[in-house]
Amino acid sequence: MNDVFAKNRATTAEEAAKIVPRAEFRVFGQGVIDTVRAHMYNGRTVLQAARRMPAETYFLSVNTNEANVKVRDGLLDIKTKVGETPEGYEIFQPRGKFQFPVSRADLATILGHLKADMKLDKDSYAIGEFIEMARAHPALRVVTVEKMRYGFTIDGIICEYAQVWLNGALIETACAESENYAGMKQVIEELGLSELPNTNYLRAAKRVVGLA
Repeated sequence: MNDVFAKNRATTAEEAAKIVPRAEFRVFGQGVIDTVRAHMYNGRTVLQAARRMPAETYFLSVNTNEANVKVRDGLLDIKTKVGETPEGYEIFQPRGKFQFPVSRADLATILGHLKADMKLDKDSYAIGEFIEMARAHPALRVVTVEKMRYGFTIDGIICEYAQVWLNGALIETACAESENYAGMKQVIEELGLSELPNTNYLRAAKRVVGLA
């Protein structure tokens, strides 16, 4: 959950590799927002502006739960899971943002992260072409994701709760994110979320579309 107010821009794999990834703990379910709201006002919470995010297109693969591949604002953004903290918080490393049309070599890299083989016989591909190719692929699913996000921090720990529509199905989510794992643990407990399973967007979307 990097700065959602920063301008979305293309980045190379080399630039993305220099970004220090934060660990993330995220939960999904009904009643999550009420739980967070009941616990977040503790005198240390700093509210951020709410934001309706542009619609995103997620690409799910039956072959992996470790590649977060999505399109937002015309850019294809890739993050891959590189580990977990001792507390079980997940760490995803940015792998670059690709501007469409993408080259055959870049699309091959993207498909490699999704562990999906696909015949590529053109020099470049437009966004619509890739979406249609993914929809036709037996190992891939395409999911439209819309988000209404409410951000805040507690003791410097980045948090949010949000309404999320996955192919139109509404679900609630909340998360905490930081390089400070001990601080995260405290905040997660204070928000009443520690007993809920840590579930990333990939797993939540797979459940909705029947891949999980």
